[in-house]
Amino acid sequence: MSISRRIALTGLASLLLTACVGGGANFKTEYDPLGPDATRAWRLAEVRVSVPNSLTVSEAETLLPNADIVWREDPAGDRHAQVATIMKNAITQGAQGLRGSRRVIIDVTVTRFHALTFRAEQSEADWGVHNIRFTARVLDASTGEVLVGPVDIRAELPALSGKAMREARAKGQTQKKMITAHVARTIAGWLGIGPDNRNDFSRQGN
Repeated sequence: MSISRRIALTGLASLLLTACVGGGANFKTEYDPLGPDATRAWRLAEVRVSVPNSLTVSEAETLLPNADIVWREDPAGDRHAQVATIMKNAITQGAQGLRGSRRVIIDVTVTRFHALTFRAEQSEADWGVHNIRFTARVLDASTGEVLVGPVDIRAELPALSGKAMREARAKGQTQKKMITAHVARTIAGWLGIGPDNRNDFSRQGN
C-alpha cells in the first residue's frame, strides 16, 4: 500500500471515529448501595449468571460495532457463554466479603457487555469504554425467597487504547482483567462490603 493511500485511510478512520462518537458521551458506574446493615448476615452460596440469547453479538472488526455483546479476547466461540464466565468470576470475587450465616444466591442477568475490538484498542486516540450493565437479585439459598431486586447496575469504565494499552498488555494487563476487577469492585460496593465504586465520566465510546 502506498504511503499516500495509507495516510488517506488513516484520515478516513479518524473522521469516522469523530462522526461516530462526537465529543464524548456520559458513562457511569451506578447502583443503589445495600449497606452493611442489610448484608452482614449473608454468606455467598452461589452466583448465577444469565446472558440471554436475545442479546446481539458482533464479530465485526470495526471501531464501534452495533451490538449488545462485543468481546474479542477469548477465542472465537459462544460469546454469551464467555461473557457469563467472566461475569460469574467477577461477581464471585466481589462478594467474597459476605461473612454471615444466611446463605444467599446472587442471580444476575446481563443486559450489555460491550468491550473494545482489537481495531479500536489499537487506535492511538485516548478513547473507548467497557460498557457493562446487568440486573441483579439476591435470593435466600434455602427457601428461594427474593431478598433484593431485581435492581439495575451499571459498571462502565474507561478502556485503554494505543500506547497505554500496549504498555498494559506488556505488564500482563488485559481487557478481561480490567473488566473483572471493576465488576468485582462494583459488586463489593453495592453489597456494602467494599469502598463505594460509583462514579461518572465523559468519554468517546459506545
